[in-house]
Amino acid sequence: MAQGHTIPLLYLARLLQQRHVSVTIFTTPANSPSIRATLRNTAIPIIELDFPQNVDGIPPGVENTDKLPSLFLFPQFAKATKLMQPQFEKVLEELRPVISCIISDAFLGWTQDSAAKLDIRRIGFYGMSGFATTMYEILSKQRPQALITSLDEPFCIPDFHRLSLTRNDFVPPFSELEPKGPMVEFMIEQNMAMAKSYGMIVNSFYEIESGYIDYWNRHMGPKALCIGPLCMAKPPVLLAEEFEKPKWRLWLDEKMKNGEQVLYVAFGTQAEVSEEQLLEIAEGLEQSNANFLWVTKSKSLEILEGFEKRAKNRGIIVREWVDQMEILRHKSVKGFLSHCGWNSVTESICAGVPILAMPFMAEQHLNARLVAEELGIGLRIMPINGSVRGFVKWDEVEKRVRELMEAREGEEIRKKMKKVAEAASGAIREGGSSWQTLDQLVYDVMNYSTN
Repeated sequence: MAQGHTIPLLYLARLLQQRHVSVTIFTTPANSPSIRATLRNTAIPIIELDFPQNVDGIPPGVENTDKLPSLFLFPQFAKATKLMQPQFEKVLEELRPVISCIISDAFLGWTQDSAAKLDIRRIGFYGMSGFATTMYEILSKQRPQALITSLDEPFCIPDFHRLSLTRNDFVPPFSELEPKGPMVEFMIEQNMAMAKSYGMIVNSFYEIESGYIDYWNRHMGPKALCIGPLCMAKPPVLLAEEFEKPKWRLWLDEKMKNGEQVLYVAFGTQAEVSEEQLLEIAEGLEQSNANFLWVTKSKSLEILEGFEKRAKNRGIIVREWVDQMEILRHKSVKGFLSHCGWNSVTESICAGVPILAMPFMAEQHLNARLVAEELGIGLRIMPINGSVRGFVKWDEVEKRVRELMEAREGEEIRKKMKKVAEAASGAIREGGSSWQTLDQLVYDVMNYSTN
């Protein structure tokens, strides 16, 4: 699936290996190199399954959603993975030691059938927050939005009466009054498969989402298991010599040496940001006078060329792959202008860096609400139309950057983020909530397998 789903699963593999659990990773040839790089210095075996060829709508060579020309092709892509089921099951039957459990992406519902054939447990992995997962389920089952004709009119969430959302907090077609189409049909299939699973792993920690996790476990299911933030399991990057450091790292080191703060800017690999919006963001950064490190796609080269020259003393634009956790953990980085993909949110929490939330797609708008309104560890950048979706002007970017990086409000948010970061660290440590949940999960799976 997407890199954002794969990487946390690889961190989970490391945690399981530390508990002396034998782990095998299944992937496809095109995804294998990055997985092998992430799992370097481990003895975790990796098995490659051939990805289906000549699938309607899927270009040749595309083996993860990051490479899809359009996310509208996601249902076709996910269904194409089901064609790997026969070879997947054949390898499972031959594996030694005998397999005890399958942990698979929530969108690979067909692996539940494979688990049932082998009489083993399947555990689904959700790449979303417990908050977003619960809100989507309430929207689907209880339909509190059913009589709300406007996309931007707030409505109350049943059993969470202090919480109000809008239809625009959800992505189409789920924001529609009568959701339908291939994506809805696909999600119904996956939810039915998930309901049969033993549990659902959530890359979060109980301390920040207890109300939503408890609600899910009382009224929905299968059991949600918070074992994150999994980015805490990422091994440190070792750079032995100065010349090994990339240009952006040297730039950050220089800012730290001079006692200057830096705003990190990145919107993930899948968000499509228009040229007009890129220019507004650039203007806002320029007017804010903040130091910034902006990681962006290579196609933005010409669009931002003039801006890059004007801001060269304060900012650097990076168009190569970077280690996001390394950036966020750098002592000069004091803010993160983010699309609020869940991995980015958890990584920012682990590093204790407050967030400027500017969501674009998927469940990011719900994550932005969690960050800014529920947890108070960030600020929301709002569009000009009064909606949670729409075009953002440069002056809003400038205003929020200044508030986070210079104003007293930013200091208050920083204090809250420090407490949340400490809770995250405590959750994953021995005896913490996530540590105990994972330990119990391993015990339950092994006990079931033995019986």
